[in-house]
Amino acid sequence: MTENVVSLHKNPEPPADTAPVTTLTVVPDPAPAKPVPLWLRSGRAIRTAATHDTTRTTARTVARHGLYVAGGARIVARRAWDGRTAARYERYMRTAEAAGNFEAAAEWEERGQRFRDARHRRRMDLLHSPLDAAKGAAVTTGMGIGGLVLLGIAMAIATKDATEVVTPLMAVIKFINLMVTIVQVVWGPAVSLAPFLALLALWAVGSKQQAAPAWALPDRVRNGEGEPITPSIVVKALRDLGVPALRNAIKEMGDAGASMLSPIVIAGCGVEVDVTLPSGVSTIEVQSKRRKLAENLSRHEHEVFITIPQAARTVRLWVADSGALDEPIGPSPLVTDETLTADYAKGKAPWGQDLRGDAAQISLYQRHLLITGLSNQGKTAALRALALWLALDRSVEFWMGDLKGAGDWAMFDGIATRLIQGPTDDHVIQVTEMLEDAVEEMNHRLQAPPGTVFPLLVVVVDEAQVAFMCPLKDTEKRPYGGSSATSRYFMAARKIHNQGRAVNVLLWQGTQDPTDQNLPKLVREGAHTRASLALGTESQARMALGDKAVDGGAAPNLLRPGLDKGTLVVASDGIDIPKGQSSITVRTHYISTEDAEAIARRAKALRDGVTTLTLIERGEDRDPLADIAAVIGDAPRLRTQDVIKRLSALDGDAYGDWSPGDLTRVLDGTGAEPYKSDGRMVVGRDQITRALAHRDNQDSASGA
Repeated sequence: MTENVVSLHKNPEPPADTAPVTTLTVVPDPAPAKPVPLWLRSGRAIRTAATHDTTRTTARTVARHGLYVAGGARIVARRAWDGRTAARYERYMRTAEAAGNFEAAAEWEERGQRFRDARHRRRMDLLHSPLDAAKGAAVTTGMGIGGLVLLGIAMAIATKDATEVVTPLMAVIKFINLMVTIVQVVWGPAVSLAPFLALLALWAVGSKQQAAPAWALPDRVRNGEGEPITPSIVVKALRDLGVPALRNAIKEMGDAGASMLSPIVIAGCGVEVDVTLPSGVSTIEVQSKRRKLAENLSRHEHEVFITIPQAARTVRLWVADSGALDEPIGPSPLVTDETLTADYAKGKAPWGQDLRGDAAQISLYQRHLLITGLSNQGKTAALRALALWLALDRSVEFWMGDLKGAGDWAMFDGIATRLIQGPTDDHVIQVTEMLEDAVEEMNHRLQAPPGTVFPLLVVVVDEAQVAFMCPLKDTEKRPYGGSSATSRYFMAARKIHNQGRAVNVLLWQGTQDPTDQNLPKLVREGAHTRASLALGTESQARMALGDKAVDGGAAPNLLRPGLDKGTLVVASDGIDIPKGQSSITVRTHYISTEDAEAIARRAKALRDGVTTLTLIERGEDRDPLADIAAVIGDAPRLRTQDVIKRLSALDGDAYGDWSPGDLTRVLDGTGAEPYKSDGRMVVGRDQITRALAHRDNQDSASGA
């Protein structure tokens, strides 16, 4: 029985003429809580268990592997159908027709017809095959039995036992009986296991192709990491770009946009597909949304490249495998192959790999070169790699100016005839005068008799922006830098660009952060090969590569500074560029300073000793005999033309106008006169050394 609780409390204050009244209120005990029904508790527990992460993950895993089997069966059936019918050829033909590529459509139609003809011949052969097989089996059996009998007769004669005649035949019968017994034993388990093995094979195919709905796939795949690029994914990415005309056109297509795409093909560490855009959609609208397209494809921006092929209204997409571009490429063949040599006219320099993973080789024959990019992106390494390869051609002469002066080109001491290293204005003056000497050499070659073949002279200027920005003027008030008609460096570079190629005088320049001030328009457009590392803006990309390359999809401004070191966008006819494109992206091999020095030693071993001039001195009294000994260096002998050339490089004022007659005049009577060797006039090192020693002895005697 429930007890009541008595509560004693006072009423509100009564009026003044009324006595206070005390009221007793009986408050019942609260009703006891009703027990939760068992079915409700069980339902909550079931709901909690069903929505738990472990349960959901387990269910998704079970569903995924079951669907792998179904997906694998679908894929195998599709492959079998394609293999037995001409469906594959019909599909490719329709795709080519939708893309407007009627030549490819005709080719696929022809292939399909050849397939049908071959299938018809096989079916007709099946009509005659049973009879032919029976005849063949009869002949084979008869010959086999006859052979066994003959073998038995031979054994019987040898052993003088008539029972041996049937011994070979009985051995064969026993062997057949053994095989039948083995089959009887194995057949039962094989039949039992066959369905499980078939299911396992289908699961393997489905698992490899991720043939399951998105909700059943692992998190990393559902999140897009490593997601394979399929036609449906590409069409969906294009539909969601935010281009209304493109989205509406895809919705109106009967095949949901599949006719826009060419077959997706593997291209190196990624895939490539051409997209024929519908009417009303321009290629620039897709190019300008590169980042959004990459994100729609579950990729980073730097993993998607958009170029414009030759076909009209078409964009070519190259989509890298996730993370593939962050993996380094292998070492340069210059490092791994110590027997590698160079051929300036016919060879190609191994520079790196393109995005498809193919070797990127470039011809340097009669092509001026310009490499630009932001600071510390690998410009010097890329330029030096080409020079190291070319140094393995002993006929090539180098004049080099490094206006950074950090020793990046020091290994060319003993290879280059001139090597100027330093960032000061004095170094700029020397590099400018070196270019002007190259112009004089070019003019001398241009005036030579027609048909004269000249060895290659490569003038390399690294950090050329220092020369263009130099504020100094000479005694005649002509500026060394700048881009005016009186600028000495600018005009020398322009003259070499204009005519140097015809007589094998080439100018290679490397420069940072191109602008109109540090890389004038006429100079950058004079280079036949233009390459750019990472840049900051599209306007800089246009300065580096030209409008045509950028309009065709070249985008060095989208490379990641610091992360894409050594990755170049190249516009040149000296490198194999896919048909219809105006540029190619190359991941260059990195050659360390130690490896560069090893390659340089191999290049020096191919040469007869080169005296490298590190300073150009002018206006001083010269000792011709001592200078001749200096330019010959360690070579046992040197052609008179080469001696004159090196003397001119040593001091153009003193020796620039020298002819072979002047050289003969100086050496006449010294005992070191030029002589013939292998049909050419040469000057011997030993004779010059003896002449100098004899002269010094005479001077000492006269002084005494």
